[in-house]
Amino acid sequence: MSENNETWLYEITPKRKLIDLNFKEIWRYRDLLILFVKRNIVTVYKQTILGPLWYFIQPMFTAITFTLVFNNIANIPTGEVPSFLFNLTGITAWNYFAQCLTGTSDTFRSNAGLFGKVYFPRVIMPLSNVITNLFKFGIQIGVLLVAYLWVVFSGIDLSPNSNLLLFPVYILMMALMGLGLGMIISAFTTKYRDLTVLVGFATSLLLYISAVPYPLAEVEKEMPEYAWVVQYNPLTHIIEGFRYMILDSGTFSWFGFSYTLAISLFLFLIGLIVFNRTEKNFIDTV
Repeated sequence: MSENNETWLYEITPKRKLIDLNFKEIWRYRDLLILFVKRNIVTVYKQTILGPLWYFIQPMFTAITFTLVFNNIANIPTGEVPSFLFNLTGITAWNYFAQCLTGTSDTFRSNAGLFGKVYFPRVIMPLSNVITNLFKFGIQIGVLLVAYLWVVFSGIDLSPNSNLLLFPVYILMMALMGLGLGMIISAFTTKYRDLTVLVGFATSLLLYISAVPYPLAEVEKEMPEYAWVVQYNPLTHIIEGFRYMILDSGTFSWFGFSYTLAISLFLFLIGLIVFNRTEKNFIDTV
């Protein structure tokens, strides 16, 4: 009887490395990834009246609200940059991180039915969320560009600086940080459902200690004893760096940039480890 030397094309096994990026398998399922991205884009506003216009409305109205509350009522200065443009720039960056975090944090629970029936690399789900939000981010960058050009043509002297070359790195840091934290939270929500409610609440609070509605310099000036809370928040350096490269206004340091990049990579690796370990047996607890 001849030996069977047949080689398997795919092998599914519960034994995996601690850190398993497995880009080869993700590439093999790229069509599925694209399908999920298209589904996310189409279904979010499918049964709404305004549809994709919400991509424009949400950042505009949030920026207007921040301008009225923080700049007109609380009198928080924004320097030579108009308050509305200052707020819109910070909100545009914040929205991408927040949407990556909240969209990823419920991966296991919201997709339990699909995960229990069909095999595919589970990390494709959070990746599809990050790519989908990148599409939304691109639209909101367009809104920011229109507002920026309107301010420039109205006679106010604004111009980006050479740090604009770091724009892709800032996007990568926001994606890695949101994806990493989201995967960690998603793993814990399989056992602790309360975290789902807590994420939305915590994200709203995090916005206010990330220098989104005010400049970092203003906190250091008015409340120096509490400024460390904002200074050591890596999201603060993303928001400030985002404003600095686009508006040439704000605080930038290479230390803060390197610190934030290191935190982003660390959170992503930890999130990937926790996610990979949880996907093996989450279906028994979800």
